[in-house]
Amino acid sequence: MKIEQIYTGCLAQGAYYIQSQGEAVIIDPLREVQPYIQRAEEDGVTIKYVLETHFHADFVSGHVTLSEKTGAPIIYGPNANPSFEAHIAKDGEELKVGDLTIKVLHTPGHTMESTTYLLIDKEGKNHAIFTGDTLFLGDVGRPDLAQKAEDVTQEDLAGILYDSLRNKIMPLEDEVIVYPAHGAGSACGKNMMKETVDTLGNQKQMNYALRADMTKEEFVKEVTDGLLPPPSYFPLNVQMNKEGYQSIDTVLEQGAKPLSPAEFEVIANETEAIMLDVRKPADFAKAHVPNSIFIGLDGSFAPWVGELIVDVKQPIILIAPEGREEETVTRLARVGFDNTLGYLKGGVEAWTEAGKEIDRVESVPATVLSEKYEEVKEQIFDVRKESEFLSQHIPNAHNIPLSSINQHLAEFPKEETFYIHCAGGYRSMIASSILKLRGFHRLVDIQGGFGAIKKTEIATTEYVCPSTL
Repeated sequence: MKIEQIYTGCLAQGAYYIQSQGEAVIIDPLREVQPYIQRAEEDGVTIKYVLETHFHADFVSGHVTLSEKTGAPIIYGPNANPSFEAHIAKDGEELKVGDLTIKVLHTPGHTMESTTYLLIDKEGKNHAIFTGDTLFLGDVGRPDLAQKAEDVTQEDLAGILYDSLRNKIMPLEDEVIVYPAHGAGSACGKNMMKETVDTLGNQKQMNYALRADMTKEEFVKEVTDGLLPPPSYFPLNVQMNKEGYQSIDTVLEQGAKPLSPAEFEVIANETEAIMLDVRKPADFAKAHVPNSIFIGLDGSFAPWVGELIVDVKQPIILIAPEGREEETVTRLARVGFDNTLGYLKGGVEAWTEAGKEIDRVESVPATVLSEKYEEVKEQIFDVRKESEFLSQHIPNAHNIPLSSINQHLAEFPKEETFYIHCAGGYRSMIASSILKLRGFHRLVDIQGGFGAIKKTEIATTEYVCPSTL
């Protein structure tokens, strides 16, 4: 028996590869499926099943393509209704993989089709559960993502989730290993641990949602309290996972196409494509194509693309670091953005050599802000989340979270210089690019964000632990 967690940090997502006696299953695969096929070939095994825990909202799964390429059937639990061919398993149904058994446990609540897969070893002992978004480490799946489609409230779903956890999962042995679909950083939960594997026994001790003395009413209140609105692209990803999508190979062929500066400019003008710059913040600040938007690869790239661009059908052309163009197209496709039309060959350097105009973002160390603080303290904008801001901030600073910046543009001054910061410099550069696109050019980005500001003489409010807010 071999179990491998294939964890993707930018999505905080775990896919799983399980093999035994010449057969394998893949659970919740990513969009690009060749690595799973290659892994199976290297092990000399046949992929027998593609298991889906539910219709994912935060990424496009590779189930359709993987099934097409391997012939392995797609398996869902009860209540699933995909548009493509799949086996809808019954609650308690058992699937054989080598000398292992995978038992289907229907665990609705996050969504109505949510299913946990219980792995039973060759001795008949319960070994592990693959819980999808039903049970995370430190949390459970949010119950507000399926209500529109299922015509139930988040409170209804939370109550159903309570029953699923207590009737299907908590009775299992403490030594059973928990393999969730997501970890800290995912928008599918609110209180996840940084670890990605744990025992069920430890979760019964650590996870607030698994308290033995918790009533259903208490559970519903705690699980639904403090939920932030889900990213706008989530329903579109659910639709793609339910109805199918084009092959990642087709997406890559179109998206990883080199474009000359002239071709790049024509596409930008004629298709209203977003020019997406995915380099490092400092590189974007130094020189970028005018009106391009920065969302760097080396950060929470895919979630921010989904949060800020929203429409997965939006045409996109790329300015990417050399050698990372295909990676960028792939990571966009993971969250459903399939309409990438190519990339600027030679990058900003080729753009400049072609005599094209460039733009810059004024970006200064936090010490510069410290020196000018008294005269500019009313013109400081903090684009961190509200919880981060309430935890500790510069007095008098304006808090406009990056996720809602487009709804609050009127609050930024157009005729005065203002300063913008986040926690470390990634989000503030995204915000700077959006503001410049909207005509706000008198902005100054603070390098290193609030982390650097705290090392200066600028006074800040007293720190409050976010969990106590």
